[in-house]
Amino acid sequence: MKFKSFLVASLVAITLSGCQTTSEQQDAKSVANVPLGVPLAPNYRNEIEIARYTEVLQSSEMSTEQQAELFLRRGRLYDSVGLSTLARIDFNRAVKLKPDLASVYNFLGIHHTLAQDFGKAYEMFDAVLELDEEHQYAYLNRGIALYYGGRPELSSQDFEAFLSRSPSDAYRVLWLYLAQANVDPASAYQQLQANSQALNPDKWSTQLVQLYLGQVSETQFLAQISEGVGGQQQYLERLCEAYFYLAKLYQARGKQAVAVDFFKLALATNVYEFVEHKYARLELELFAGVKAG
Repeated sequence: MKFKSFLVASLVAITLSGCQTTSEQQDAKSVANVPLGVPLAPNYRNEIEIARYTEVLQSSEMSTEQQAELFLRRGRLYDSVGLSTLARIDFNRAVKLKPDLASVYNFLGIHHTLAQDFGKAYEMFDAVLELDEEHQYAYLNRGIALYYGGRPELSSQDFEAFLSRSPSDAYRVLWLYLAQANVDPASAYQQLQANSQALNPDKWSTQLVQLYLGQVSETQFLAQISEGVGGQQQYLERLCEAYFYLAKLYQARGKQAVAVDFFKLALATNVYEFVEHKYARLELELFAGVKAG
């Protein structure tokens, strides 16, 4: 899911060896026969745009507002190619030049979440909604920050607000479920079933919810990932999402080692713009007890 070269990627299989057992050591070997793709290469158009914005910022006389907008745009491009530190520098420059630019606070909030600085993240998302209460992705991102910050009840409220703006969005349904499951798993499952009624069965993302509901098996789910794919990028985007939500599913089952493998596979897609890629890294840091810098 986005926070928003045509090559047909082929399915290949890997076997990490071993069978799934109840032991943690055996769990680590249980990710097998999963589809893979060549990691997404940086978009050369984005790199050219970065160079162009840099040249304009260095050579042109612009108003403060124009500079802020260009720093925001360049920061988003840095983010899209995985240069998060440079992105954060540009977002901070933008907000200093134009303190009422809501989108900048949204991006800064994401970066604070990824750095596990949850208090600061909440402040950033609160600032977004003070400036623009209809900025719906601030509800998603604040909900994610609250989720990882250990406040699932408040997180659920934000995800409910986010879902209400698009009830047919499977990703919104899943994030709400993940938060609610940390409060009351049985009730969360019932709510997931109810919310699934609004989803379009023809959309690939609906299969993610069907997987959580047990309506499709993991084998069926993985086998269908490539159906209707238009090219390499879309295929890698699907893989990133599939691996992340499979990781969360195994995590909920107490199979942390399997979840870690799937989080690593999500990272290996290089789909930097997707929330699933961003938070797969955070999941791994939390598992390892690492405080992000």
